[in-house]
Amino acid sequence: AHKRIAIRHIMTSEVLNRTLQSWSNGSLEFSYEVTSARSSEATQDSNFPDDTNRFSRPLLTFAATATILIMITGIAGNVLTIVALLKCPKVRNVAAAFIISLCVADCMFCVFVLPFNAIRFIEGTWSFGETLCTLVTFMQYGSVGVSLLCITMITINRYIMIAHYSSYSKVYKTTWIMLMIAVCWLFSYGFQIPTLLGVWGKFGYNHQLGTCSILPDDEGRSSKTAMFIIAFLIPCIIIVICYSRIFWVVHKSEKRMKNHSKSQCSIPNNLRSVDPAAPLSTGSSSSANNNSISYTASSSAVKMATRAAAVNSDNRDAKAKRNEWRITKMVLAIFLSFVMCYLPITISKIVDKNVSVPVLHIIGYIMLYLSACINPIIYVIMNKQYRQAYKTVLFCRASRLLGFTHAGSSVGDSPHPQHLVAIQDS
Repeated sequence: AHKRIAIRHIMTSEVLNRTLQSWSNGSLEFSYEVTSARSSEATQDSNFPDDTNRFSRPLLTFAATATILIMITGIAGNVLTIVALLKCPKVRNVAAAFIISLCVADCMFCVFVLPFNAIRFIEGTWSFGETLCTLVTFMQYGSVGVSLLCITMITINRYIMIAHYSSYSKVYKTTWIMLMIAVCWLFSYGFQIPTLLGVWGKFGYNHQLGTCSILPDDEGRSSKTAMFIIAFLIPCIIIVICYSRIFWVVHKSEKRMKNHSKSQCSIPNNLRSVDPAAPLSTGSSSSANNNSISYTASSSAVKMATRAAAVNSDNRDAKAKRNEWRITKMVLAIFLSFVMCYLPITISKIVDKNVSVPVLHIIGYIMLYLSACINPIIYVIMNKQYRQAYKTVLFCRASRLLGFTHAGSSVGDSPHPQHLVAIQDS
């Protein structure tokens, strides 16, 4: 009996020892796995250093301050432009419809994108979670696409107005204008949906660049290249082609007008209504002469009135053409400013992928944000009637609003350009 008890005791001890040994091995294995995982995470984090270490605090403070100022200016300027174009019929035309759409897109950029980026600069990193990072990036790329497509539509409008006026009234009807604007919005945001769903790249936080952007998906696909070609490069090419054609048409018209003026000067002026040297008959023919003189005087008065009306009509046409040319130049300035604002960030991401020069990226971001507030400044500088519309809205001049209403749309769709050379006098 004692032997049996001893054997059982020995067996129990062996089982306990084996159990404790297995637990110990498992604990060691678990500890090793946790340590390895933490080491792996540390190694991964070392590849993407903290944003605060990459961007200095003074640089981030400068970026945050600039972003806040741009946001306030952009919201105020774009809202003022929308109200002015809606309230003042004198500046309300086909181009204004696309400009309103452009202002709405820029205003959305200032409201839904810039506040989060300002806080990102203040805190040194993104702290709003993955969902907001995705939505903010979606809004950013979508509003930028709408802006460029609206600029493209305005450029095409200017081209058809100047080069193909006979087709202008057929193309730019209210229904077609609304459809064009809808296409700008649907295409810009619809193009982002595959990326939003994660089937063609994905929106997320790029630790290396320190911003929310488009990242490769699980299969390494990204929509950035296609987006650059379709949503940026092709519209820019269309705009350049349209403006090349516009300046060519204006140049040919100017040349034609100069040749016409030379031919008019070469026509001899030997035809007179009344010859001052011709003798007047007397006697029985005096009544007939009086009637002839009276008829000549009245016909001369009619000719003078006709010439005066023609001069006034030419002046009105020339003024309308100058206004059209101002809008055309203004849209060109908007396009050039758009390209200049987007070039720095594009160049910095290509040249400095590892963010070895943080200042270059901060300047690129600020220039990118500046594109959302610079357009109203261009309107004020380059167009007198836009300035008047802004003053009317700011100072609440009801009488001026009525004056705009009765005056009609002198900036709008003008008659067929008969004197295109006159538009270069502005």
